[in-house]
Amino acid sequence: MTALHANPLFTRLESAESVLVAGAGGGFDIYAGLPVALSLLHQGKRVQLANLSFSAVEGLPLESWLAPDVAVVTPDTAPHQAYFPERTLAQWLALHRYPSTVHAFGRVGVQPLRAAYRALIERYEIDAVVLVDGGTDILMRGDESGLGTPEEDLTSVAALAGIDVPERLIVSVGFGVDAYHGVSHGLVLENIAALERDGAYLGAFSVSRSTREGALFVDAVAHAQECTPDHPSIVNGSIAAAVQGSFGDVQFTSRTRGSELFVNPLMSLCFAFELEGVARRCLYLDRIEDTHLIRQVSSAIELFREEVRTRAPRRIPH
Repeated sequence: MTALHANPLFTRLESAESVLVAGAGGGFDIYAGLPVALSLLHQGKRVQLANLSFSAVEGLPLESWLAPDVAVVTPDTAPHQAYFPERTLAQWLALHRYPSTVHAFGRVGVQPLRAAYRALIERYEIDAVVLVDGGTDILMRGDESGLGTPEEDLTSVAALAGIDVPERLIVSVGFGVDAYHGVSHGLVLENIAALERDGAYLGAFSVSRSTREGALFVDAVAHAQECTPDHPSIVNGSIAAAVQGSFGDVQFTSRTRGSELFVNPLMSLCFAFELEGVARRCLYLDRIEDTHLIRQVSSAIELFREEVRTRAPRRIPH
């Protein structure tokens, strides 16, 4: 049993020597995992970074591929691509003299993604995986009123659920950002409570700008916004704004013009879980198990949603 003064997530990772921190949902999700990844690096652990990619990785040269559906991205990869979060992160890492390789998974179904994860885990002798979601839709069971954008998140969960690694953990950061995709955060809290009852919830901690990792995270997000001005990350921009103490309708990109944001301190909280527990509670995970294409995942979820009786949104009465 962990002592109150210790962090359960890092306690679980204490004996790990080689850790993979991976973005679950594509885009800039891996940035949400930076505070954890940097903390592990500062503890002297070997850390690999990976992300389910929304970039055009299919056109990368043969020498860029570690295995099918997993590319090795460096600061010099595909300079002609304007939108390439994995390369942008690699460039920031190099600026700060950290190991500057970020792995990019193809946007595929469960079976090829599992094979890609397995290749990466075997190549680097990974003994712990931390799957990170910028947002909370990774915690949706499938019967909620709104699921957000679950396809990539739950494909990642399903892929890792079928791989035997000593530690498989999930971190969700950015509480509230998925409200704009129809997620009821009252139901998110209900799901977290259920995971607590199952013994799969490892508690929460905040990313503070007073820490080295928190300050570096804010700097990395600012760098990404500067490098990708036409498509900055709303999720990580919101988290970084919360880490800096901003509150309310904080407009940091024209992408949110016309929307009222609610940046608040809860967005800087990292909720940690056992991956197996989250996977076990997903009601449609078996239906996406044999998928090879991401569109097959989308179709399976749509069919499931036609059959299930959904839970009504739950208002947080505070």
